[in-house]
Amino acid sequence: MTRTEIMKIIEKENIHFFRLQFVDIKGFTKNIAIPRSQIEKALDGQMMFDGSSIDGFARINESDMYLKPDFDTFVVLPWRKKDGVGAARIICDIHKSDGSPFSGCPRINLKRVLAKAKKMGYTMNVGTEAEFFLFNTDEKGNSTTVTNDTAGYFSVDPDDTGIDCRREIIETLEKMGFEIEASHHEVAEGQHEVNFKYADALTCADNTVTFKWVVKTIAKKYGLHATFMPKPVFGINGSGMHTNQSLFNLDGSNAFFDPKAPMQLSEVARQYIAGITKNARGFAAITNPLVNSYKRLVPGYEAPVYVAWSASNRSALIRIPASRGLGTRVEVRCPDPACNPYLAFAMMLNSGLDGVKNKLTPPKSTDVNIFKMTPNQMKRAKIASMPGSLMEALVELKKNKLARETLGDHIFEKYLINKEIEWDKFRIAVTDWELKNYLDVY
Repeated sequence: MTRTEIMKIIEKENIHFFRLQFVDIKGFTKNIAIPRSQIEKALDGQMMFDGSSIDGFARINESDMYLKPDFDTFVVLPWRKKDGVGAARIICDIHKSDGSPFSGCPRINLKRVLAKAKKMGYTMNVGTEAEFFLFNTDEKGNSTTVTNDTAGYFSVDPDDTGIDCRREIIETLEKMGFEIEASHHEVAEGQHEVNFKYADALTCADNTVTFKWVVKTIAKKYGLHATFMPKPVFGINGSGMHTNQSLFNLDGSNAFFDPKAPMQLSEVARQYIAGITKNARGFAAITNPLVNSYKRLVPGYEAPVYVAWSASNRSALIRIPASRGLGTRVEVRCPDPACNPYLAFAMMLNSGLDGVKNKLTPPKSTDVNIFKMTPNQMKRAKIASMPGSLMEALVELKKNKLARETLGDHIFEKYLINKEIEWDKFRIAVTDWELKNYLDVY
């Protein structure tokens, strides 16, 4: 989209309010709202903000930063039309006061890793499947963990009482240019999934953060609270964000597809799988970034905790969906929707490229239910487990040689500091479980 095209839409839709959006290191969407009079200045990349106010961005003495908009992310917000006056948003990259790209901007960092892939002759396509829960709110509007339905996997009306909310989420996304492929109720009560078409990695990251924003916004209209927390309720399935990914050659062909190879998986695909399995424990702190993430990554709830791959085995970390040709892809099943997609895609891509660059050989595929394997069987098969806690994941992140290179010094160091503080707060907190089990006993 061009600047001229954007201005025409602004006039046609009577846009009076404009949101300049960006994403912080944690993956939270931030924005600065400006009136109609400032839109042209914003499109020219002349809007500044205080970066020191954003956790993990800049120090107070270097806080002035510019928001540089990506014109292709401009979209009118369907739910903000009121009395004929509209609103729109555009996603921005962060630049320093001297005009240079800010190394702490997750979006710019993903662009850097994608540029590396392009030098190797590849682009990356990604499709995410972000699950979420819809919970009731109390009389004060506060969130609860009480679901508004008792439905299960693929349930229909009247059990799936969240269907109206989900339908409006889909309609809103379609008005914003999303191509929705499917939606359905997930396994747990109150759990849902909406699948939209894959895109290049940068666009998919933009779409993923936009999707989460839209889901939360529309849910609120229905008096519901939408959460992408990985494990909000004990004893039932948590929410994952299965991430389908593939490398395409620069001529537009799928680099993972070879009709003459075993399973029709090319050598590049196998090397990519090898890179993912090699680095999986090292990128867990990025793809699964919360203390709560590791309440989901436990056996017994369909969570992929074992570093293995298979064409059909859903107990493995990596699954190869049946589609071939342009649809040949690798599904990495460990990420959860709390992750920052820009950082997660960068880590998975560079991990896969590590395998391609160094011509790594993947382990033998595991086509049995790993959940039923004994520890000795897993040891013989050389199947490792994903980290069992955020602290273990942070230790693995520090050890992983690829991580600092992928994230850059700024993001790597700030991310670690932030997450180590989060772990320490959790470590010293007294939980309800402790009170219930210890207070009257000791």
